[in-house]
Amino acid sequence: MDQNKIGKFIAETRKQKNMTQRQLADMLSISDKTVSKWECGKGLPEVSLMLPLCEALQITVNDLLTGERISVADYKQKAEENLMHLMWENAENKKRMILSIVCGVITIIAVCALVVIASFLAIPTAARIAVILLAFVTAVTGIGAAAVLDAKAGHFECPYCKSLFVPSMGEYVKGYHTFTRRRLTCPACKKTGMCRHRIVR
Repeated sequence: MDQNKIGKFIAETRKQKNMTQRQLADMLSISDKTVSKWECGKGLPEVSLMLPLCEALQITVNDLLTGERISVADYKQKAEENLMHLMWENAENKKRMILSIVCGVITIIAVCALVVIASFLAIPTAARIAVILLAFVTAVTGIGAAAVLDAKAGHFECPYCKSLFVPSMGEYVKGYHTFTRRRLTCPACKKTGMCRHRIVR
């Protein structure tokens, strides 16, 4: 889906209704910064907000996901295209998450094997140092690759304004986390909290 096109469509439709971003935000119980983020093409409304948004703007969800008003003749085709795109996006996110886990597991196994080799095999000191350095490089590379895949697998949901976003790698790496949540700052409402990692929209 074209976030920029959808954002422009939301802005145009809102203006046609003579609504400000604040008025639309109040109708949806969110911040006007969230509406601004949508209109700038920096994110899409969360699924739970799509119907209320469409009701407020008097459009269909299909219109919203397409970024334009759909004629009755094209409605079915566009609905199928939007559904297929969502299914493809969710499948890609699941693949990235699985690859991230596989990459992490392989990295742990490889680093452990190299540490065992360096610790227990009778090898020259220079070779031992080289194996330890290789273990370090393997750990950094593997963890980095797993982090990139994990960060791009889906979106993070702000616990305050419920908007979905993808953090920068810097924010992702710095934020402490549990298995399903990471401490991040939402680009929409600017609040910091434990954001839930959502693979599927």
